[in-house]
Amino acid sequence: MSTHYLLYDDKCPMCTFQMRTLIWLDWFDILTMVPISHEKAAQLAPGIGREDLLEAIHCVSNRGKIHRGARALRFVCMRLVLGIPMALVLWIPGVIQIAELIYRWISKNRHLLSRFFGCKEACTIMPVRERKNESVLKQ
Repeated sequence: MSTHYLLYDDKCPMCTFQMRTLIWLDWFDILTMVPISHEKAAQLAPGIGREDLLEAIHCVSNRGKIHRGARALRFVCMRLVLGIPMALVLWIPGVIQIAELIYRWISKNRHLLSRFFGCKEACTIMPVRERKNESVLKQ
């Protein structure tokens, strides 16, 4: 496994918008976005139920370790040039616990927030960055 896999809710406009943004920030193509509706998601995280996958983003590292929620974002941002400042803030003692609380609140309210912020419409105007490592997931 040479890539890190991000498992996300592809039925959520906010989650889809975040993944599109991360794809643009992933200059070195180290991430592969996997919608949880795809069979590969269950293969990558066999011990995690669908409900848990819907609650938070999960990152399966290239070494097989699974990060969840704000910790997954911290892990991913540390590997993206423009994400490093945010990742460093999340390493300050106590900040990740606060970030997890905020993440859980946003996750619970993501469909409402998607409508409020117009994520679905933003997704339609944001250009898609095609990448080789994800072509297999579109089948």
